[in-house]
Amino acid sequence: MLKLVVDHSGKVRRIGGLYLITDQGERLVERVREAFTGGVNVLQYRDKVRGRQERLELGRELKRLCAEFQVKFIMNDDLDLAIALDADGLHLGQEDGDPVAARAALGPRKIIGVSTHSLEEALAAQTAGADYVGFGAIYPTGSKEVGETRGPEGLALLKGKLKIPIVAIGGISRDNAGAAIDAGADACAVISSVLSARSPGLAAAELSLLFNRCGVAPRGAVLTVAGSDSGGGAGIQGDLKTITVLGSYGASAISALTAQNTRGVSSIHPVPPAFLAEQIDAVLSDLPIDVVKIGMLFSPENASILSDKLTAYGMRIVVLDPVMSAKGGVALLEDEALSVLKKRLVPLSYLLTPNIPEAERLTGLTITDAAGMELAARALHLMGARNVLVKGGHLTDGVVTDILYDGTGFTRFTAPRVLSRNTHGTGCTLASAIATFLAQGEPLPGAVLRAKLFITRAIKFAQPLGKGHGPVNHFLAAKDQAEP
Repeated sequence: MLKLVVDHSGKVRRIGGLYLITDQGERLVERVREAFTGGVNVLQYRDKVRGRQERLELGRELKRLCAEFQVKFIMNDDLDLAIALDADGLHLGQEDGDPVAARAALGPRKIIGVSTHSLEEALAAQTAGADYVGFGAIYPTGSKEVGETRGPEGLALLKGKLKIPIVAIGGISRDNAGAAIDAGADACAVISSVLSARSPGLAAAELSLLFNRCGVAPRGAVLTVAGSDSGGGAGIQGDLKTITVLGSYGASAISALTAQNTRGVSSIHPVPPAFLAEQIDAVLSDLPIDVVKIGMLFSPENASILSDKLTAYGMRIVVLDPVMSAKGGVALLEDEALSVLKKRLVPLSYLLTPNIPEAERLTGLTITDAAGMELAARALHLMGARNVLVKGGHLTDGVVTDILYDGTGFTRFTAPRVLSRNTHGTGCTLASAIATFLAQGEPLPGAVLRAKLFITRAIKFAQPLGKGHGPVNHFLAAKDQAEP
């Protein structure tokens, strides 16, 4: 009888995704725990301040936390402490130890990484048996003095010449990590971008999503929770069209059924809250959803059950389009549901995308210009929305300006106004496009910009279907945007 024996001793010990390095601040374990809920693959325990016994005790706590979240635990520089803690591996600086000696002490199954600053150093680390190299500093950083930054172009020189993973390190943030990943980084190492954030879990989630830009199609998955539009231009149907033509995977949970066409909504039938809950459970318990997009909810019960589920599943990247009325004026959100939305869903939103009438109803303000849009965005941020995009299509300027507020500053996105009667589904399509680009690894500003370009094209290419407000053209907009 033959017996198959699999030798794992030579198996590649892969390092990838978000690589978190500890800081020297207070409440470290608490902050690391929250960061883990957003998606961290590797934790490097770096401590240049505490005494050995204190480092040993804190290291044990961090190792237990890593085991709970299935995160690799790497010790920085200290071989003896790595052995004492039975860490998953050891990371060495250029002047902090010999990887060959570390391998001999730790054995073949542990992970060894080496900090490098050039292709020559990286190749030498690989020859010495390192399982990965840290490479940088990519950008200027405040955590240590660096003589010269390498930039994504410096990192790109390593790709193809190394057979082991590359961890980009130095000055990495949400808005610049994508360039490092595109240049060849298998992982991005961060400290303050996560651990100094107001919400380490959300900061980690934003960075973790960026690695979807390396995936195969469909890249990223979006769950849309919205009403069904029998005319096919907006709601669930418009959302799924948008998500699909832009290259992501779309799943759905239907909050209400509508009988509608291009002339308006003739009937609304909300689904029972228990059934909405079952749909959400079915999707989130099985599929790897990256972003949740919310549209029409109609009833307070469905708004409440959705809030409960988002909290229970820990969904952090939520795009909330506060749909309140159809183009013909039919109410799509009951008054009591508006109260639930403001109190429970707005504080859970990563991005809130009201048009001007919706922003007015949410805040009680009157908006007549860009200054009023900025004031409303500030008010909605104070209500709990992490980011707010107030859409300016209801103003009469020759260009349409949408204003994004992130709590610290404003970014404006403008496009020429397209004079068209065929604008059914614009709000649903824009919010779904933003959700899709987020799921594909675009940071928020880039996702909003690409979605703005997409909806502008979708209106431009809209065909006069039906006898009322025709739907936007998802297919031609995606085709045109994809062409060089």
